[in-house]
Amino acid sequence: MFQDDVIPQEEPEVSGEAPRESALPKDAAAPEGSAQPQSAAGADSLSGAAAPPENGSPPEDESAFRAALREELDDLIERIRKTNPEYAPPPFSPRALLDLLRRNLANFPPDFQLDILERLRESLNADIFDLDTWKGIWYMLNYTLEYQTDILKRRMTGEYETDEWGLDQEFLDAVRPFLEFLYYKYWRVEVSGLENVPEEGRALLVSNHSGQLPMDGAMIGLAIYNEHPAHRLVRTLYADWFPTLPFVSMTLEKLGQAMANEENGIRLLEADELVAVFPEGYKGVGKLFKERYRLARFGRGGFVRMALKTQAPIIPISVVGAEETYISLYKSTTLAKLTGFPYFPISPTFPWLGVLGLVPLPTKWYIDFGEPIPVDGYSPDAANNLVLVSQLTDQTRNIVQEMIYKRLAQRRSVFFG
Repeated sequence: MFQDDVIPQEEPEVSGEAPRESALPKDAAAPEGSAQPQSAAGADSLSGAAAPPENGSPPEDESAFRAALREELDDLIERIRKTNPEYAPPPFSPRALLDLLRRNLANFPPDFQLDILERLRESLNADIFDLDTWKGIWYMLNYTLEYQTDILKRRMTGEYETDEWGLDQEFLDAVRPFLEFLYYKYWRVEVSGLENVPEEGRALLVSNHSGQLPMDGAMIGLAIYNEHPAHRLVRTLYADWFPTLPFVSMTLEKLGQAMANEENGIRLLEADELVAVFPEGYKGVGKLFKERYRLARFGRGGFVRMALKTQAPIIPISVVGAEETYISLYKSTTLAKLTGFPYFPISPTFPWLGVLGLVPLPTKWYIDFGEPIPVDGYSPDAANNLVLVSQLTDQTRNIVQEMIYKRLAQRRSVFFG
């Protein structure tokens, strides 16, 4: 699949260290007189000798593209040098670049290999990249592969760090692209009211629960992690039955989440964390389609007691769009007992289509953060006042329900918003 005539074999090696600044000015074309006859394979692109068009300079859009790419590569390389000053890639040469591609593309399907090689060939023939750009690409490819190999070795031997709740930052970084795909592309989440979430200090986030699978918690967490000015991590308290789902227990732990109980909630709030709770519990995610957006009972006020004991403001949250990701028509008590789940939903696609029936619908989501409900006017001992706890629980539930109804009144389409 690799053609020996793509790059000449007798190419002299050049220093592997990518320059901090490109050899050409960011907005300049190739110097006059640097053009040489281009080979049929486009090999001279790697030597920096691109043949300019008849007017003597590259087209403006092509020059801008080159400059932008060089600038981004230089920025990435500079950031790597600051964090890993001792790293140095092997010496660069066209043959070494091809060997690197050959070794790593062999792990992918033939159609993917062919696509990469065709794109590379197009880049060569079009004289898109000059020498400095190719050296930057070489630097980044080698660093990425070495970094991934180092991660794999450390994870195989258990040499990676977690916090006291099990948060594995490397695991979080690994799953973020998938969650961001769901957030930005699949469900196209729109957020409002993020200014109500404090940039520092404790707060208790209280949301409705829906969608059969606990993806609403992940989307709330990603909204704050990605879009809040402070990029804070949300610690979600999950129900004790979620770990019974395959792989869910390990995933939740590595994302730094915790089992739902008052002790864990209080410890996290006292550490000035953002803590998210879903007082509906499994009754929320297990609602039938005909019951969508009608809130179930908000538990027995456990979240209110946590807020009162730690003096953490309560921030109501409404999630609209998750209810329609799965169309639950019926709950089978028999199958729930057999599987050990608190409920077993029957939908038009599940369990009839097997695993494919678990694929959620691409509905349009809205996450709205309401104004905080302050509790600092009460003493921590007020957590023992059952009447007050009940009143604050109902108040929070009513606010979330009103937020849901308000968003539903504005929505025109389940899939397009």
